[in-house]
Amino acid sequence: MIYIGLTGWGDHDSLYPPGLAAKDKLPEYAAHFPTVEVDSYFYAIQPRANVEKWIRETPPSFQFIVKAYQGMTGHERGPIPYANKEEMFAAFLESIAPFQEAGKLAMVLFQFPPWFDCRREHVAYLRWVKARMGEVPAALEFRHQSWFSPRFYDKTLRFMEEEGWIHAICDEPQTGEGSVPTVLHPTDREKTLIRLHGRNVHGWNRATAGENWRAVRYLYRYNERELREWARHIETLKQKTKQIYVLFNNNSGGDAADNAKQLIDLLGIEYTGLAPRQLGLF
Repeated sequence: MIYIGLTGWGDHDSLYPPGLAAKDKLPEYAAHFPTVEVDSYFYAIQPRANVEKWIRETPPSFQFIVKAYQGMTGHERGPIPYANKEEMFAAFLESIAPFQEAGKLAMVLFQFPPWFDCRREHVAYLRWVKARMGEVPAALEFRHQSWFSPRFYDKTLRFMEEEGWIHAICDEPQTGEGSVPTVLHPTDREKTLIRLHGRNVHGWNRATAGENWRAVRYLYRYNERELREWARHIETLKQKTKQIYVLFNNNSGGDAADNAKQLIDLLGIEYTGLAPRQLGLF
């Protein structure tokens, strides 16, 4: 099964009727795609009431990929409202429990920052994190090139396989140490995650400070040649892993939804069990 979707459901204007309220967007999103990344968790661990609402608003087969809270991956800037890591992880696991109970949790995504390089203490932290997550499926995305340097390439992949991490394969600008190459190697036979960030080298290199950095970093539209290349990659990966989740994150210019639909067409996928779409006037 190939699940194709987007990172978040709030910013994709091409999907929604004019004037649709933010609170009503998820049911309409679920009429187009079978999966989504819940990126709001990165900024705050969500109340169970939110999770239960999202579960009610989506079809039975819909799958959520929950992005780990920033304090769990070392992104935090400023105070964190938890006494320690143990309390933080316990709150997170309690929050996502309804997803699990409903059979709608595809995985939790741990995206580590560009300064999280391949060193002994970081490997130890990854082991600690995986132990805390228990049986919850967890995907691992690196942003520092050292993990896939010639010295550590094989060791990194073997480590992920042995520890039970799902590989989050990335397509992103190649800008030196602060980016990783596309490594088409699943580390889990059940699930693989692909995240397509675009290839805006200039935007990726811009400082990530300021309120408009995201509008620059993810400004990119994949062309048909690039999407066909990914369609071939996915067909190959299908031989090695049962479920592939593809998330488009190139939404600074509103391109993610269109690119996702193009890839669905290129792969000849016709999803069933989606939510009913709202009908316009004509």
